[in-house]
Amino acid sequence: MKTIDELIQDGVEGKRVFVRADLNVPLDGTTITDDGRIRAVAPTIAKLAEAGARVIVASHLGRPKGAPDPQFSLAPAAVRLGEILGKNVSFATDTIGDSAKATVAALANGEVTLLENLRFNAGETSKDDAERGAFADALAALADVYVGDGFGAVHRKHASVYDLPARLPHYAGYLIATEVGVLKKLTDDVKRPYVVALGGAKVSDKLAVIDQLLGKADRLLIGGGMAYTFLKAKGYEVGISLLQEDQVPVVTEYMQRAEKQGVELLLPVDVVVSREFPDLKTKAPTENTTVDADRIPADQEGLDIGPRTRELYASKLADAETVFWNGPMGVFEHPDYAEGTKAVAQALVDSDGFTVVGGGDSAAAVRTLGFDENAFGHISTGGGASLEYLEGKTLPGLAALED
Repeated sequence: MKTIDELIQDGVEGKRVFVRADLNVPLDGTTITDDGRIRAVAPTIAKLAEAGARVIVASHLGRPKGAPDPQFSLAPAAVRLGEILGKNVSFATDTIGDSAKATVAALANGEVTLLENLRFNAGETSKDDAERGAFADALAALADVYVGDGFGAVHRKHASVYDLPARLPHYAGYLIATEVGVLKKLTDDVKRPYVVALGGAKVSDKLAVIDQLLGKADRLLIGGGMAYTFLKAKGYEVGISLLQEDQVPVVTEYMQRAEKQGVELLLPVDVVVSREFPDLKTKAPTENTTVDADRIPADQEGLDIGPRTRELYASKLADAETVFWNGPMGVFEHPDYAEGTKAVAQALVDSDGFTVVGGGDSAAAVRTLGFDENAFGHISTGGGASLEYLEGKTLPGLAALED
């Protein structure tokens, strides 16, 4: 795929460049609580503006139902993007309507505008090719060139990700080029030992990637809510912990495969349990205890890996040459249950290997818990996209950028 360096070399001054970014940031009302995705795409936007392009930035935010919804407005992102770029970013209050057309028409060379949430138009996410194509046609009319840099959305067959690049000369932004380069290091020429730490809530979200990694990784460390389905598969009582009972047979088969293939698949040996889920807004202290993983009381739920598991996992990460981590080890948003996630993050910081934090909640966790982002080899902006790439799937947004 061509990169924006080639675009700039060919000359971009005065051209309207449509940048499909991923500004799907978490909001508390209108306050952005984590601007990592905005900062990640800023270098691409800044470089294009510096070269004299008229930059049109577009993104989705949240899951509006194909119509305007004020709680999902990208207006706060326009303000923050302007602060990061050090220049004014105008804002269109629609995607392809009068505001978008007027705002784009008013752009001078080197200026930047942001369109309103793409998902306010049903055509963006439609499964109907014609409806999606019609929206892509309207977006294409706003621009001369397309730059794909919304890595967190490249696994979606959406109008602005998949259909629009076919209608314009297309290039990959710096973020996508970096993300793809990192993922190739996790798939094509992996330095060993290769250790993968997987957490998060649902084991079903990770089954396909576990299936692939059983033939590639040397060790799999399992934590988070998904761990309790594994513990159940071992015959343990898991109390009222998060459990996907229907996945127990699959998980059992994966554990058997790991043993046959010589892959270390490690589960928590102790967990922090409580009778009730913590209040994540007040962060009020909770009553909790640490128990062996096979001694979870029937009326309690596991909310974090315990201290012995933290030590075990840190030791298994210590000599890794390559590490991929996706999913927190517990309810990191509450201080009583953040220690497991902290321990894994710290083990990556201490590692001499190539460490990748696989987007989503893991990326949010390292920032929330105060870690220096530069201490990791790479922090991905797309958890779902990273996982699907590692699963061996063709990602529509990447395929659309290929020539």
